[in-house]
Amino acid sequence: MEWCKDGFVLTDDKSRIDMDALYAMLSGSYWASKRSKKIVEKSLAGSLCLSLFTESAQIGFVRVITDYAVFAWICDVIVNEEYRGLGLGKWMMACMMKHPDLQQLKMALATKDAHGLYEQYGFVRKEFMVREQQL
Repeated sequence: MEWCKDGFVLTDDKSRIDMDALYAMLSGSYWASKRSKKIVEKSLAGSLCLSLFTESAQIGFVRVITDYAVFAWICDVIVNEEYRGLGLGKWMMACMMKHPDLQQLKMALATKDAHGLYEQYGFVRKEFMVREQQL
């Protein structure tokens, strides 16, 4: 699928992912800064990925881990710092929520920020359990 708005393109075509741009964005985040490029690449294989582009560069990303039947975990929602404040994160979330492969699924995400954004799409704050990565 592909969506267009004001010169920006959002697509679920994994072949268009710019790994260097994606890795640079994720490396600057609080949640993925320690991931190696190899791990970032591997994480894409089992996920539905939405990539946001200008005419010349990838500037945003959303990754959805899902079984396509019951559950989806939303993660790695990011917009390049130079493009924040333009409503692109909101647009990416709106498009993701309308993606035909994600309809009727229970969704979850875990984030320390942007709660107001996610609440606009029906997400509510809940406590949860997690098993951290074992070394």
